Order: sequence, then structure tokens, then C-alpha cells
Amino acid sequence: MQTTRTTPDKEAIALLPAFDRLGPDRITLVTHKAQAVEASAALRDHSAWGFDTESKPTFFKDQLSDGPHIVQLSTLQRAWVFQLHEPGCLEVVAGLLADGAFVKAGFGLGDDTRRIRSKLAVEPAGVLELNAIFRERGYRKDMGVKGAVAVLFNQRFIKSKKAATSNWANPRLSEAQLIYAANDAYAAARVFAVLKD
Repeated sequence: MQTTRTTPDKEAIALLPAFDRLGPDRITLVTHKAQAVEASAALRDHSAWGFDTESKPTFFKDQLSDGPHIVQLSTLQRAWVFQLHEPGCLEVVAGLLADGAFVKAGFGLGDDTRRIRSKLAVEPAGVLELNAIFRERGYRKDMGVKGAVAVLFNQRFIKSKKAATSNWANPRLSEAQLIYAANDAYAAARVFAVLKD
């Protein structure tokens, strides 16, 4: 019989040392096709990527989002934040996401994949919901990146509420936005690497 495992609560996580995040020197903002092609080549040297998206928040009932506005892909060394307002960049990202030869691991990806189908007109392939792996291992509720980092690394993953609810459609992203977005994907890459081993 499988035992049920519990996720640490907010209070317990708050006491843990901080997770070592990627700094700006290991994050690449990708805004046009030439950069996207370069990023794609670097990503294809790795079999698995951490994956996430961000969309401009909606604030009213029945307000539709035209996101995702950015897609984040990360290896264990570096993350790329792709802005999707430029058609050439969007095209390269669509190709990466549709390529089933690479694992794209992340948390809570249902909404992300729906929006990708709608905006990029591709079926994301090789997508791995990390919550599903934790459920198989006896964790009852969805883990999320904070819970996973606490369980696997005994560290606290810091997420800025201000960055989370910021305007991801903005053509000029702030450094805080880039760090927030890149590290969501990076943490997923780190978590997948541990679960895989």
C-alpha cells in the first residue's frame, strides 16, 4: 500500500534557506527571430527543459487573455525568456514546443498548453506535468514549484507577487520580471533532473 506523503506548509517553507536562483547573467531575453534561432540551437543540445509561460493578467470576469505573452525554457545552466510579439520569434518557439524529441517539464501546465494551442496553433509535445510524478510518489495535493523545491532541496523558492501579476505583454520587461519568469522554468528543470535520477 502506498503511503501518503505531506507537503511542507507555508510556515515550514518560510524557515528554509533560499533556493539558489539564476541571476541576470544566466538569463537570455529573446525578442526576435535571429536570437530565437540561436536559443533553439542551444536548447537542442539538452534532452529536457524546464518550461513555463506567462500571460498578462485579466482582472474582470469573462475577460479573455490573448496570452501567452512569453514562454520560458531552461536547462540546468541557463534560461531563455521568449517574447511572442514578434512573428519570427513566435514561429521558432512554436517549433520547439511541437517537437516531441525534448521533454518540457513544469508545474500546472494545463492552462499553459491550452493557451499555446490557441495562440501558437501547435500541439505542445513532450510536455511533462511534474505534479503528476509527485502524485505517483504519494503526495496528495498538487505540489507546485514551491513545494517541490522544499521537498527535494530543503530550500525556499521565492516568488515575487508583484512580478507574478505584472504586465507580461509589455514590450520592455523589467529585470524583476525576467528573474521571476526564468527561475520558474529553471526550478522545474532542476526538479525534473532530480526526479529522473
